[in-house]
Amino acid sequence: MEVRPARIRTSPVKVEYVKAIRRFTVRPVLPDSLQPLSDLARNLRWSWHTETRELFRAVDPAAGSGAECDPVRLLGSVSAGRLAELARDEAFLRRLAEASADLRAYLQGPRWYQERREQDDALPAAIAYFSPEFGVTAALPQYSGGLGILAGDHLKAASDLGVPLIGVGLLYRHGYFRQSLSRDGWQQEHYPVLDPNELPLTLIREADGTPLQIVLDLPGGRSLHAQIWQAHVGRVPLLMLDSDVEENLPGEREVTDRLYGGGSEHRLLQEMLLGIGGVRAVRAYCRLTGHAAPEVFHTNEGHAGFLGLERIRELATTGLDFDASVESVRAGTVFTTHTPVPAGIDRFDRELVARHFGEDGELPGVPAERVLELGTETYPGGDPGVFNMAVMGLRLAQRANGVSTLHGAVSREMFAGLWPGFDAPEVPITSVTNGVHAPTWVAPEVYRLRAESGGTPGRWDSVADIPARRLWDLRRTLRGQLVAEVRQRLHASWRHRGAQPAELGWIDGVLDPDVLTIGFARRVPSYKRLTLMLRDRDRLRALLLHPERPVQIVVAGKAHPADDGGKRLVQELVRFADDPRVRHRIVFLPDYGMAMAQKLYPGCDVWLNNPLRPLEACGTSGMKAALNGCLNLSVLDGWWDEWFEPDFGWAIPTAEGGALDEDRRDDLEAGALYELIEDRVAPHFYERGEEGLPGRWIEMVRRTMGTLGPKVLADRMVAEYVERLYAPAALAQRSLDVPRARELAGWKAKVRAAWPRVAVDHVEAVTPTASGATAELGSTLALRVRVSLGVLAPDDVEVQAVAGRVDSSDAISGAQVVPLKPAGGQDLEGHWLYEGPLALDRTGPYGYTVRVLPAHRLLASGAELGLVAQPTGATGESGGVLLR
Repeated sequence: MEVRPARIRTSPVKVEYVKAIRRFTVRPVLPDSLQPLSDLARNLRWSWHTETRELFRAVDPAAGSGAECDPVRLLGSVSAGRLAELARDEAFLRRLAEASADLRAYLQGPRWYQERREQDDALPAAIAYFSPEFGVTAALPQYSGGLGILAGDHLKAASDLGVPLIGVGLLYRHGYFRQSLSRDGWQQEHYPVLDPNELPLTLIREADGTPLQIVLDLPGGRSLHAQIWQAHVGRVPLLMLDSDVEENLPGEREVTDRLYGGGSEHRLLQEMLLGIGGVRAVRAYCRLTGHAAPEVFHTNEGHAGFLGLERIRELATTGLDFDASVESVRAGTVFTTHTPVPAGIDRFDRELVARHFGEDGELPGVPAERVLELGTETYPGGDPGVFNMAVMGLRLAQRANGVSTLHGAVSREMFAGLWPGFDAPEVPITSVTNGVHAPTWVAPEVYRLRAESGGTPGRWDSVADIPARRLWDLRRTLRGQLVAEVRQRLHASWRHRGAQPAELGWIDGVLDPDVLTIGFARRVPSYKRLTLMLRDRDRLRALLLHPERPVQIVVAGKAHPADDGGKRLVQELVRFADDPRVRHRIVFLPDYGMAMAQKLYPGCDVWLNNPLRPLEACGTSGMKAALNGCLNLSVLDGWWDEWFEPDFGWAIPTAEGGALDEDRRDDLEAGALYELIEDRVAPHFYERGEEGLPGRWIEMVRRTMGTLGPKVLADRMVAEYVERLYAPAALAQRSLDVPRARELAGWKAKVRAAWPRVAVDHVEAVTPTASGATAELGSTLALRVRVSLGVLAPDDVEVQAVAGRVDSSDAISGAQVVPLKPAGGQDLEGHWLYEGPLALDRTGPYGYTVRVLPAHRLLASGAELGLVAQPTGATGESGGVLLR
């Protein structure tokens, strides 16, 4: 037997029972013929590979469904007798050999990225992907919600595509909390201790066998040590830093105790360990394994933003000054923002951050004031007393993105103050709409039916060939599985709430596999409006109890432990669902997580999402449901605003207007929701045509799976990151060697100092008609512009005409940017003349303006410096014409 040590527990002994003073895991020694089981269990590809999960289910069929999602735990509990039996089972050994060979081919063979790199060697050799949480599998509970699930899907899709990603996160010994309910429906939190030796993790060791550790310096001569565990996510290594080591004092040992827990200093230390420690962990991992060093660093939200400071420190040791180091770091960094509200951003007291950097903390040799400048809110309305992690993330990344088209627009508005003088549409934040990892979230029954109908994993349009009867039978099967899952979970919840088995016979009648089923599951911040469905309780009861077209609703979600407002929303929903009149039609399931979600998404007919628009950054739960043939019923927010079509579901009308108070708005939108269900959703579901089937509903299911499905895939998302962000970042990083980094930093300093002297002095246009107020479509304006550049030269700037339709306030929309060219040298008064044609290609009120921007071959965007000079009193003709 193999004995694996774990940490000593020294809690006081209860008199009722004896507690162990030391805990360790005893594992059976696998026979040689079964050794491949260990490799299969330790690679998390099993979490999205059905054949491997079925193989482990065969190891111990009596273990039940709980073990099938945790092969490591299963192998730790299976009897030696059963292992000996399997070692003699030729059929099992053949299956094991096939699964092992399949994993080996998956890990070693070329995939999409390798094929692309043969054609384009600009693609980066490796990318480091940092996130505070990762939702890879329920067996590794290191996530709280959408951010972590998205990060897990990113890693899995990168693995499937062969993208050379290294994931970096923290290992939380308590994970995120487990949720239960009190008798009166109040959320209760539990933090079970996680032993890394019982998780699908491997401790990374130095060549001499000692555990690899990284160290951070803290104020007062203290240190923060962390060991590094590795999860194998297919082809992608996920490095997880763990501060629970003996070298730390008790306070530092608890830094990685739980996800999103503790006060400000605790969170700051977590984020320093993630960012600074994470870079050091990546460097050590590459040293030990020979993995290619990352050329691009991707920070998934601001929590990991300190990674940029560590890379600045690395460059400082080569003699590069701070400003040049910032330019080098920016070139190879991608920053993704996930929040559409300022309140969702981590902000620390400026003095707290100052204490942890400089000579008495981390990054000695780097002035703390320069560090603080990176996170200072310098824009109007900003708080000079705080350090903003998202602001630092944006300043240290040359490329940034939101996670849906709408969220990109919201982010440009929210952060526009960092680029003063530019309208929000020109703020250099793009968008890559999130996607979901189909092999994780699509029910095996859906894949099997597609395969039986001639479909392949990459062809979602094959659903068109599935007979209507079989598609409808599939939907009922999945609904029935959800009903069974709900009854089991509801029974366990009520037992935890103190109910006796004799009281719970009614649970056998909860939900009906033939009734329209609506799902709603997510975190419970106020903007997601968990209780919008309760605005008119009588109307909701009528929907649930309709004699011919009843509806049933499954609800799940966690409120943050510190959010009593969210907990009250949960309790309000639970109390309504406890009503004996409706409890067979609406349920609240506690402890929402990946295992529950994998039954919930396929089993629902409609996925409900009713956030306050535009506060849903993306909202990927509806994507997962759609891949299983579930229709969406949602406010036009996040991804649904981008890809909604009537064939995919329904859009809930919103009441948007400054004069509306919150109650009136919620009443109107709840009324619109009830009306949609009453008049359109339920009638479609229960309408029967040929063969007793709901033809229109089935056709919507086909369109959702076949047409919407390919759009919402994480493969599409990761490929977009590679082509639109990672590849350009790698090129920029390679282009910015030490001399060029110094050149760019010096040039920026020169331009910032000289910019107050840059001005547009005179603008004139030669119109093609007798009247300067009108012009004909297809004609051209000849622009002549005189500018002052101070000590700058024409090579330092670009002079542009910006033109488009104008409204009554002369604001330009649909702007077209036309570069103007220098015409001759500097005149005696020091002005430069620029000229160029402006084609008039649109009818109606039309206008233009002229501006000067900094220009350099190493800039990613003309807005990068946030500097622009526009006419403020320049002489010349009017910039407005009417096209006819």
